[in-house]
Amino acid sequence: MLRRRTITLSVSAVLLLGFGVGTALQPVPYAQETPGPTFDVLGSYENTPLITISGHPTFPTTGQLRMVTVGVSAESYQMPITAAIQGWLSSDQSILPKEVIYPPNTTQQQSDTQNAVEFSDSQNEAVTAALGALGIKPSGVATEVAAITPGSPADGKLQVGDQIDSVDGTAIVQTGTNGINQVRSLVEALTPGKPATFVITRDGKKQTIVATTASGTDSTTGKTVAVVGVSLESENLFPFTVDIQLNGVGGPSAGMMFALGIIDKITNENLTGGRIIAGTGTIDGSGNVGAIGGIQMKTQGARRDGATVFLAPAANCAEAKANLPAGLELVSVNTLQDALNALADLRAGKTPPLC
Repeated sequence: MLRRRTITLSVSAVLLLGFGVGTALQPVPYAQETPGPTFDVLGSYENTPLITISGHPTFPTTGQLRMVTVGVSAESYQMPITAAIQGWLSSDQSILPKEVIYPPNTTQQQSDTQNAVEFSDSQNEAVTAALGALGIKPSGVATEVAAITPGSPADGKLQVGDQIDSVDGTAIVQTGTNGINQVRSLVEALTPGKPATFVITRDGKKQTIVATTASGTDSTTGKTVAVVGVSLESENLFPFTVDIQLNGVGGPSAGMMFALGIIDKITNENLTGGRIIAGTGTIDGSGNVGAIGGIQMKTQGARRDGATVFLAPAANCAEAKANLPAGLELVSVNTLQDALNALADLRAGKTPPLC
């Protein structure tokens, strides 16, 4: 009798353990954010300078201006409930509903393309804001390739940054966003499967590129149209060239830091005063700094990589203060000029406006 009861209890324990393990491995619809790598916009990554300026004098810089990133779990990641609980209890992880990171009906490829376009747009806005702060105005507008869909007809032929000058012999009107609409209309008017001939400017040289179109769907009308698989943007042109290179990073939140890096390189003012300064914030061509996501993970990454000052959009201040790592001073900025003033205060030994 005792032996039979022992066997029964043992079997029950095994069943309960199995139930516990099964529950722990049950996936939940959440995504994970972690502190990502940071990059010094005044320096290089993989032997390539993040900011290259041609046709204008540049000056040596000291210290670091570090843009920050957030690591995000892949769209395909099935998060166990135990990982979600662990993340909720951790100060260096953020657990969010998956649809916040990956909107419904959006593929990983679509999300990556959108992030690439936003990153490219932010670079252009950063250049415009930085040079505008120095009184340098655009000399014109160009229609450029912002992103290319992998496996599309344009993949391996057109490149990000190519300026499109004509399509099938029709010159592109480079004013505002008219060029984007014109390129799209000219391509979509073709029969899918027919070639499209682009005259482009790449690295200052004219080239002719031919890409056979594929079938796509007009997002407005739902009709089948010809596509080549590129996203376009309008870029302001200046009397000299500012090139920003950083592969594998997307989104618009590095705009302010790139603008500061450009100013630091083309002026004889050492913005950092030798410090390691990190920051984040979107920027528009007028120098307005906007809110971003993942601020708590970004401050963690900044402190990990040696920053002692963090420039944060004013709209993110309350969230950033809620989990601020020790040893990191949080500065509030609304505009590019606010950031420049804060850096001047730091160089002068003054306390800038804090969050």
